[in-house]
Amino acid sequence: MTLDLETREQLVATIRRFVDERLLPAEAEVAESDSIPDLIVEEMKELGLFGLSIPEEFGGLGLTMSEEAALIFEIGRAAPAFRSLFATNVGIGSQGLVIDGTPEQKAQYLPRIASGELIGSFALTEPDVGSDAGAVRTTALRDGDSYILNGTKRYITNAPLAGLFTVMARTDPAQKGAQGVSAFAVEAGLPGLSTGRPEKKMGQQGAHVCDVIFENCRVPASALIGGVEGVGFKTAMKVLDKGRLHIAAACVGLAERIIDDMMDYAVTRKQFGKPIADFQMLQVMFADSRAEAYAARAMVEDAARRRDAGESVVTLASCAKMFASEMVGRVADRNVQVHGGAGYIREYRAEQLFRDARLFRIYEGTTQIQQGIIARTMAAEARARLGL
Repeated sequence: MTLDLETREQLVATIRRFVDERLLPAEAEVAESDSIPDLIVEEMKELGLFGLSIPEEFGGLGLTMSEEAALIFEIGRAAPAFRSLFATNVGIGSQGLVIDGTPEQKAQYLPRIASGELIGSFALTEPDVGSDAGAVRTTALRDGDSYILNGTKRYITNAPLAGLFTVMARTDPAQKGAQGVSAFAVEAGLPGLSTGRPEKKMGQQGAHVCDVIFENCRVPASALIGGVEGVGFKTAMKVLDKGRLHIAAACVGLAERIIDDMMDYAVTRKQFGKPIADFQMLQVMFADSRAEAYAARAMVEDAARRRDAGESVVTLASCAKMFASEMVGRVADRNVQVHGGAGYIREYRAEQLFRDARLFRIYEGTTQIQQGIIARTMAAEARARLGL
């Protein structure tokens, strides 16, 4: 249900205050401890952040893509670890169930995901399977009224905290490619399901990833999302455009925050008797950063509106994700340069945000994957115009 303008503005203002008053002051602590304080997690739950995209009938906010993007612009201003904690609940951790889940699966899991009681985690990537999602090797073989899962998933976000995994596994080993892949809602704690040690990462401290290992893990047949084999890959593809717009919005929010940090430093730091903000060579970096962030915001807002109107935005979402994630990397790099030696010192946050921004070019499909999607679509459209 679309929010009226006043309600939307109030919600955005509430999230903005939460970011300014609670998240930004906690960034250094999170980076140092590699953990988000429990009190902040509870406050995030109370604000409904874990259920942004889940229908109201299941306890979520039921936001449109445009509304979700407006909130993520704000949340994105804080260190990415905060958003990462609830992002899997908002994205594939819930949307596979929202779109293709059975009524029983929706009733069983969506209210608990929306409240944050359950942390969702999307288990697709494997040691030898990343961008080629149709090459999944983890197997799920039918055995009576159960499936037996075997395989290892790698770099799985929120896995150490997860209560529910959306697992992509091959139910038909003889069927190559995506057609043999199915999706399962697998609860944590089952015999044969274990997680590895959390990885030590370049950035985004406070957001945890690790391996998820299935060793003869027996799950009930009712865990098969939608109750149909062979459509798990299609389920994942249905929500990728939404996830990519979400990531693009987060990149915009982080870039806008970094630009503010950059300018605050530039107008107060003096060299040769004047603020470095007056130096023309630095002004080029300021202007490029502002223009690129504005362009990325406009792309996200346009694609989100089109998605809400029922248009297919597969290509537009890839464009937005590609541009925004590359853009925030450039902005973060310029920020370090503007800070000079201080940009390499943790106290100023420039180096932490530089490392945090790097991951955006990798997950939800690397830049190269987005380029491939865009280029293939362009070629198909050209062939259609020419009748080829």
